[in-house]
Amino acid sequence: MIYKIITITFVFLMFFTKANAQVVSIETANTSLVYAVDASKRLIFQYYGIKLNNPGIFLNDRFQKRDQLRFVISDPYNNNAYTSFGNIQVDEPAVCAVHADGSLMTDLIIESVKTEADQKGNKHYVIYLRDIHLNFTVELHFESYTNEDVINQWVVITNKEEGKVTLKSFSSGHLYLNAEKYFLTHFAGSWGAEMGKQEEELTNGIKTIESKKGIRTTLTENSAFLISLNHPAQEDEGEVIGGALAWSGNFRMVYQLDEWDRLNILGGINPFLSEVILSKGEQFETPKMVFTYSNKGQGQVSRNLHDWARRYSLADGFAPRPIVLNSWEGAFFNFNEKVLTDMMDDASKMGIEMFVLDDGWFGNKYPRDNDSAGLGDWQTNMKKLPHGISFLADHAEKRGMKFGLWIEPEMVNPKSELAQAHPEWVVQSPGRDKLMFRNQWVLDLSNPQVQNFIWNMIDNLLISNPKIAYLKWDSNRHIDQVGSNFLTGDKQNEFLIAYIKGLYTVYGKLRTKYPNIILQACSSGGGRVDFGALQFHNEFWASDNTDPLQRLIIQYGTNLIYPPIATTSHVSQSGTVTPLKFRFDVAMTGRLGIELMPKDLTEGDREIAQNAINTYKLIRPIIAGGDLYRLQSPYDQGNWTSLMYVCKDKKKAVVFAFSTGYHKQGLFPTLKLKGIDSQRKYKITELNKVSHSSWGNKEANNFWGNDQLLNGEFLMNSGMELIITRPYDSAVFFLEAE
Repeated sequence: MIYKIITITFVFLMFFTKANAQVVSIETANTSLVYAVDASKRLIFQYYGIKLNNPGIFLNDRFQKRDQLRFVISDPYNNNAYTSFGNIQVDEPAVCAVHADGSLMTDLIIESVKTEADQKGNKHYVIYLRDIHLNFTVELHFESYTNEDVINQWVVITNKEEGKVTLKSFSSGHLYLNAEKYFLTHFAGSWGAEMGKQEEELTNGIKTIESKKGIRTTLTENSAFLISLNHPAQEDEGEVIGGALAWSGNFRMVYQLDEWDRLNILGGINPFLSEVILSKGEQFETPKMVFTYSNKGQGQVSRNLHDWARRYSLADGFAPRPIVLNSWEGAFFNFNEKVLTDMMDDASKMGIEMFVLDDGWFGNKYPRDNDSAGLGDWQTNMKKLPHGISFLADHAEKRGMKFGLWIEPEMVNPKSELAQAHPEWVVQSPGRDKLMFRNQWVLDLSNPQVQNFIWNMIDNLLISNPKIAYLKWDSNRHIDQVGSNFLTGDKQNEFLIAYIKGLYTVYGKLRTKYPNIILQACSSGGGRVDFGALQFHNEFWASDNTDPLQRLIIQYGTNLIYPPIATTSHVSQSGTVTPLKFRFDVAMTGRLGIELMPKDLTEGDREIAQNAINTYKLIRPIIAGGDLYRLQSPYDQGNWTSLMYVCKDKKKAVVFAFSTGYHKQGLFPTLKLKGIDSQRKYKITELNKVSHSSWGNKEANNFWGNDQLLNGEFLMNSGMELIITRPYDSAVFFLEAE
């Protein structure tokens, strides 16, 4: 965030009513996060929720003497804004340090607060804390995004002591919540089943969600979370806090329900094998934790995070994405120039806008004909592509399309020129065999030489082939052996952190020099679905599983947190039990793409595909910039699922409905729409219709109100009763206000 030079510095911030007590209130348009400074100058969490007009109420004696009023024992340090290990602190600490004098205790008090505002009304707060005895400081940083009701939190820790300080833990964000019950929604799965939604009531003790994979850290778990207060999460009602860590490496999310039924939430880098050692004068900055509050259910949490991501953490956040044909499932490694140009010719006739050449285009001494060789040798394979990449990019341009390319720059095959020339660049533990997975090793991005190699490779590729408009950046294995030939001494402890910082360095160079290139985050599917990576990318690959029935579930979980327009969703031959129309309708709920061989489509299927592509071009701006409203969850019983997108001005909307199984005879789904204007009339038009043999090969209307003007009030309260009763029926409706 860039702030204009309007800086106000306070000894303490706002709302003075007592000489030795102050309140710090971090606010958005609809929420307040409130801390109070007590008489001992400790910063105490008080409140997070709907916006308060008078946060100064927390200076009342009721709150200042809460240890005497609420607890049997005196416990003045609980609810510290950033808990530290030491004294009588009993909660999981946000920071734990071994100080230069050997002390294991840290006791933080407040020194000052500073705020900066930008032209949009967003604010950056810095709360300066220091240890009461040692020259050790912690800066609590908060960014409040006014219109999106999102807050980012992170910390900067500085050692000013006479010697080294070892950080044992160092959370980015720290929240307390007060309610009768807490229901945690988190996300887990496996390859091909990413972002599965799991909800549970938290009980006393500590629930930890973490990753130790080094990279591909969101493939099976994700740092994203929802906390619903007092009852399980509902779509449109109830208090819900949601968020995620903006970090692509190992993470740890801690949810501690203490003996007084307060929930302590900590999020940050996983300290596993990642102690940070600071010499005198050194500082460490954590990644950001992103969170938001809603008293209107999880639906508003999603819309807050989507808006924030599109404006502040996603390249070209509101821009419609091109429709992509990716070569992988159509050609795999087995292609030549003619195979690819034929694919482009067919794709162009269907209205596709981008052709992406996936794996297999590189390597000469060790040609990339399978996944066992060539990775790391980023020269064009002249046997397959004698006229080079530029020839393919030119051909795409002649067909009215743009051209993209797959890369996996963090990895190397042992059978490659790179691995033979620089074995010291491989992540390895000294004296032990290099461990291999998927026939490849990981390159050491903590090493600036490796960073420079990857950056120069990409830069030269784009300079030599200026018509490349898209890069799919893949990363297909995790780090199962920790070690660096570059890092020495104590810094070896920081390898897992340094790797991600090195990755971000390369991402940053790429985004700075080539701001208009479209960059996809891919990592064996959904292994890099996180706000840390997303800030450099236009989109992400949610899963290698393109079966539409599974994608409804995967994308439901993904889009609870991450924006749909960045969620690439491709039509393939996977899940062939479903009709092609169903597959297209599912894929249109995100960024539409295709992953098959166009020539293998029948004439009828080609017509369905072309019709769907034209449909998507009509509704794409609504999906790119509109608000997501979930109508029926794929997790609910009933074998129907539905969702809709509504433009910000409520003039247009698009509704998707899917039958995912069998139903009782005569049972029809009724969709009560959301987000539209109840006072307007909307013209209903069904899109992407196909003929059915059971209807005499005619296009059947799935809603009696098709092509009619209907009141928004009726659509929201009585709803649309649809005739989608057979397994894998689907319908898409376009709404436009009169």
